[in-house]
Amino acid sequence: MPYPDFINALAAIDVPFPEDVVTTAVVRSDAALVVFFTFHKAMTLPMHAHGAQWGTVVEGEIEFTIGGETRTYRPGDSYSIPAGVQHGGKIAAGTRAIDVFEEADRYAIRA
Repeated sequence: MPYPDFINALAAIDVPFPEDVVTTAVVRSDAALVVFFTFHKAMTLPMHAHGAQWGTVVEGEIEFTIGGETRTYRPGDSYSIPAGVQHGGKIAAGTRAIDVFEEADRYAIRA
């Protein structure tokens, strides 16, 4: 089931992947950035690190490697990535996830 229209109507963020691969909707506060991700195609997320991140899988599947440990996350599973920890993974087509980044300016919001 897709996100509700009021979420899909939120602003998007600039991510380094084409819109036919992933689309976003975002809520930003002074303290954090909440991103609703929809992955239209399977993709590989290269290893990288940044501030702390927490997320949950709404639909689909993400195989994440976090700090050297690989695990598959499915609907209802959540993950917590401490600040500075290397992480990356494989995201299945059709996956929807909600991620909260401690860095409110992690991604630029598109006008």
